[in-house]
Amino acid sequence: MSDLDLVLLGNRVCEARKQCGLTQQELANQTGLSVKMIQGIEKGHKNPTYETLIRLIERLGMSPDIAFQSKSTTMTEEAKGFLEYFQLCDPKSQDILLKTLHFFSSTVTFPSE
Repeated sequence: MSDLDLVLLGNRVCEARKQCGLTQQELANQTGLSVKMIQGIEKGHKNPTYETLIRLIERLGMSPDIAFQSKSTTMTEEAKGFLEYFQLCDPKSQDILLKTLHFFSSTVTFPSE
């Protein structure tokens, strides 16, 4: 895992831990890991093993796809609303929406942030 990926994973673990209302010590106790391991993962200094990641993901209720995203993404409320609407549509309407998005993304120039 790259250094950037380790930092991003660490941030996600830290955020999920806080959302669960756990201290690093509590998470360590509940997963059988050391506090130093939790701290190292959260800081992006430790490359956790598969088994360690499974323990953390299961305890924190994290989705594996969120844990392993290669870049930081935050979905806006508008994007969440669109996704919910999209999922309610029938397949034909979903296809139309996807084609429309593809068209706009290839023709519209967005301002730099």
